[in-house]
Parts: sequence; C-alpha cells; structure tokens
Amino acid sequence: MTSFHIEQFGCRATQADAAAIECQLLIRGCTASARAAEADVVVINTCTVTANADSQARQAIRRFHAENPAAQIIVTGCYAQRAPEELAQIAGVSWVVGNSHKLEIAGLVAHASSLCLGSAGLLPAESLANSDPLSLARGPAKILSGDIFAQTDVLVAPVLGGEGDHTRPILKIQDGCNNRCSYCVIPFVRGKSRSLAPAQVIAEIHKLTAAGYQEIVVSGINLGSYGRDLTPRIELLVLLRRILDETPLARLRLSSIEPQDVTQDLVDFVAGTDRVARHFHIPLQSASDRILAAMHRWYRAAHYARKVELIRETIPAAAVGADMIAGFPGETEEDHRATMEFIERLPFSYLHAFSFSKRPGTVAENLSGEVPPHVIKQRSRELRATGEIKKSAFRTAQAGSTLRALTLREQGTDSSGPWTAALSDNYLQLRVPGHHPRNRFVDVRVGAEGKESLFG
Repeated sequence: MTSFHIEQFGCRATQADAAAIECQLLIRGCTASARAAEADVVVINTCTVTANADSQARQAIRRFHAENPAAQIIVTGCYAQRAPEELAQIAGVSWVVGNSHKLEIAGLVAHASSLCLGSAGLLPAESLANSDPLSLARGPAKILSGDIFAQTDVLVAPVLGGEGDHTRPILKIQDGCNNRCSYCVIPFVRGKSRSLAPAQVIAEIHKLTAAGYQEIVVSGINLGSYGRDLTPRIELLVLLRRILDETPLARLRLSSIEPQDVTQDLVDFVAGTDRVARHFHIPLQSASDRILAAMHRWYRAAHYARKVELIRETIPAAAVGADMIAGFPGETEEDHRATMEFIERLPFSYLHAFSFSKRPGTVAENLSGEVPPHVIKQRSRELRATGEIKKSAFRTAQAGSTLRALTLREQGTDSSGPWTAALSDNYLQLRVPGHHPRNRFVDVRVGAEGKESLFG
C-alpha cells in the first residue's frame, strides 16, 4: 500500500487544494504519513506569490530528498504551474504537476510503482485520456502541465484545521482571478475566475455541520467575484443568505474580500445576524493613489476609507484587517508617508505587511524606480509596527465586553491556572480559564490584555 506525505506552502486556496488531493489519495487506498522521511511519495504543494516562497519550496525539495532518497517527489501548485522546467532540474524531483493537472496527482501516487525514471509512458487512465502532451524536461523529472486558463474545475475539500486549530474548516468556493494587478502572478498560475455551484457549496456545508463543526470559513482567490461565471449568474450575498437559510451552520466567516465588493448590502447583512462573523479582511496594498494606479488596483484611498468607515459605523466592534505592500517600484518616501498616515487615521484591527517581490511575467517586473532593499525592509518594519499598535488599540477597546467565542485546540497552564484558547467572531484571540473541549461556543467577558491574547 502506497504511503504519502503532503507538504503545504502558501495561502488558504493552496491548503484547500492539498486537502482535496489528500481526500482523493485516501479514496484510492493510499495511506497518509505524518513524516516525509517515512513516505513512499512526497507531494510538495507550492506557492509562488513571492521570491521567498519559491526559495522555501526549493529548500524543502532538497531537504526531503536528502532525508528520504527513495521517495518519489511530486511538486505541484503555483510555482509548478509558473516554472515547471526550473523545478524539474532539482535532484530528487520525479514529477512536476501544474495547477492545470492537479486532478492527475491521485492517479500518479496510486500508480507509484510506475513512477520509476524509465517509465515516462506509464500514466494512469485519466492522463491517457487527456489531450495535453506529457513533455520531458532536460533533467530526470517529468512534467505534466497545460493551459491553466482552460481549467474549469474547483478542487473541493474543506481544510480541516484552520490556523492549526483543527476546529474551523476552510471551504474554498471560488478559484482563479480575472483582475490583473500589476504585481500579482496568481492569475497566470490559477487561471480565470470560476465558482463552485451553490448546491455543491450547500452540500459541503451540510457535511461539515453534520460532522459537528460550528464555524466555517468560506474562501477564494477573489471571493467577491463568486458566481459571476455561473449560469444563471449569482451574487456572493445571495449564496451567503442561502447558507444561513438552508443549513444549520452556527457561524460563517468570510476570508479576504476586495474593497469594491464590500457593499452596503453586505455590511448590513453581517450586521443583521449573529451567525456571520463581524470580521472583514480587505486588501489595501497602498494608500497612495499614484501607487494604486500603478498597481492596477480598482479603487483609490478615499474609496477604501469610506468602506472602512461604513463598516465601523454599522458594526462598531467589527474587526477590519488589511494587506499592505512596501516598496512597490516608484514608491517614494512621500507615498509611504501617505500610506502610514492613512493607516494611523483609520480604525484597523490588524495589518499584514509584505515586502514587494518582483514576479516573472507581471507588469511590475519591468517597472522603473526600484526601491532599494534596505528601504523596503525599513518601510515593512514601520508598517508592521503600526499594525501592532492598531491591534493593541482594538484589543484594549474590547475590555469589559462580552464576546461569543469558539474554543480551539490549544490549551495550557500558567501562573493563573489552566486555560483554553478561543476565537471571537471579531477575530480576537482569547484565553478562557479552565480546560474546555474544542469546538464549543462560550460567552467570554474580556479582561486583561496579554502579549498575544486577551484574558477572559
């Protein structure tokens, strides 16, 4: 019986893909191995959003090959779609499978005995039926990849273990992106926007609630575009209402959503029910209109500010987070100052700050005005420091309030006694006195602020 280990890199979408691959492998009779060193086949699911993500994948390949030279290594994911020939040259790699052919991986692993280096023609039946040619790289690895824009499927399997707590499944309901932000390579490795049919979304949520899960996070590469590709077309908000009407789900949480998709109707919907988390993660990237235009973002700083103000006016205790990019080509100190002042002015709950990373094939790859690395690093530090100040202020503002929180897996004991980690609907990490079973709702009276959590 073939054993496998999946090593995961990247965002929630790649996590969802890995979960789907695992489900397919288990159905075929393969067994999961907790350690790559003990597996017959190691699947490395890569990210390519930054150069650092590429580097981490290459390091992992070399490490796993050194630890387990006999294992067949299959590299898949976004890096594999973007640069398969590059990955095929790395010692130890048996197959490079692009996102376009992820559905083939279960067949490859189930037929692991045919993956020896001399058996390039031995493919499972589903591959033989595929019209895309199988090409050989200059090195020993074989490549299975094709036109990602021809992809119409959304790999479906909930990620059972959001943020390591094994409590809040993440359900990917949308994949791909039709936007063309100048810095982003993801549309070229994920393909066009495509959505899971509403009936299938409802069915997946029924399975999860029947298994006892209380909170589900719905996610996508561009979640707000959900349903625009379906016939008949359906809006995300219509789907969300159906989820509440047709399933017993206790709490629904949205992953990242673009500012143009944060509408008055969506905010009113969240405000009008206690079954949707008061949590909005809205990518900003920059608050300089000049830089936003160069990034090919579809909004300007004032437009974004109105969205945040709308949320806080309607739902005062809502969490509002943002992604930021430091050091985009052409970003001046004045642009950076404008961004910092914008962040300081608005009631953010937290920030995710990233250093600009040049991605092959994007418009930004060839832009002039590169920002020196040491300047990018300094600006990233400033963004993160401001984000910590915002996080602390938001946590402090919750003192004395009572929040509905879901107990997580993490438990411990300190000088004050035993505690259990919990997550509030407005995305606050809490420590609840005593050891409690995970996946239970508790009402928490918020007390003192700790280093990473609030005590309640």
